[in-house]
Amino acid sequence: MSELFEAYDDLDDLKEALSSEDPGERRVAIMDLADLGDPAAIQLLATVITDSDAGVREQAARALGEYDGPEASSALASYLVDSEKQVAEAAAYSIAELKDPASADALVPLVAHDDPFVAASALRGLRELRRSDTLQPALQALSSEQNIVRVEAVGVIGFLKLEEAVPALKSAAQDSDSKVRRAAVSALAFSQVPAAQETVVASLSDEDWMVREMAAETLVRSPKTDAGLAALRNAIDDEYWQVRLKATRSLGKFKAFEAVDLIGPGLSHEQPNLRKETAAALGEIAMPEGRKYLAPFIDDNDPDVRKNVRWALGQIEKTEAAQA
Repeated sequence: MSELFEAYDDLDDLKEALSSEDPGERRVAIMDLADLGDPAAIQLLATVITDSDAGVREQAARALGEYDGPEASSALASYLVDSEKQVAEAAAYSIAELKDPASADALVPLVAHDDPFVAASALRGLRELRRSDTLQPALQALSSEQNIVRVEAVGVIGFLKLEEAVPALKSAAQDSDSKVRRAAVSALAFSQVPAAQETVVASLSDEDWMVREMAAETLVRSPKTDAGLAALRNAIDDEYWQVRLKATRSLGKFKAFEAVDLIGPGLSHEQPNLRKETAAALGEIAMPEGRKYLAPFIDDNDPDVRKNVRWALGQIEKTEAAQA
């Protein structure tokens, strides 16, 4: 093995290797620091921010992803604002891997950064940390002109699952950007208050089909209501099969027996995924009326559809046996 790929296992040796004139040797030392698992390595990785080689700095930013806690977070915050895109992106990836709530302290100041990539990346890291004191910075970020920042702010708010944030999420569901609206609808899934469900129901009429799809998926996590069921039944006629699929799945989970005749025709759709979900929903509902839709597709050309059809017919038989 050449000296370039010599492995180091001592911090002093690694520190010396980081001063090598050869960037390849410096990168090898950084990889060894990542594998070392010694928190003392974080300090050495933090010093690499001054290295003249962007590839070396990128390697250090990735190596810091093997560590957690406030010291690693503080070092990554420096790499996130690096002038080289490859370094900043590596830092963003590592920041998203942080799990120690104490790591939030170094990220919160970056939420207000002028660079939307930096702000969004900091918010993405804060999302996983779930610290209640990050709610206010996230709420303020909702006023950003950059949609990528608003999307990530909604993510932080949604992960916190605080009822006090419902009004902000309700407002975000009316955002001019469809990605923000979609994120807000998804984030509202945690809430059981009527205002949250009303917003999700209204989103089933959104102009963007992906927002409607998310609303159809999210509604099943809310209490079963007449308004919610009516909105899902209407969604069965959506022009996009993806929305119909999620509405069908939710109606099945709600065991909406009155929707059998609306759901059933989905078994004739050209998309096997919709046929599969239709069969599954009819099985969840398990009403005898569903048999007329299921029986013709017991030999469907898609194996997953056939499997669900046979399972659904079996569920109907169980229901009939229990009622006999």
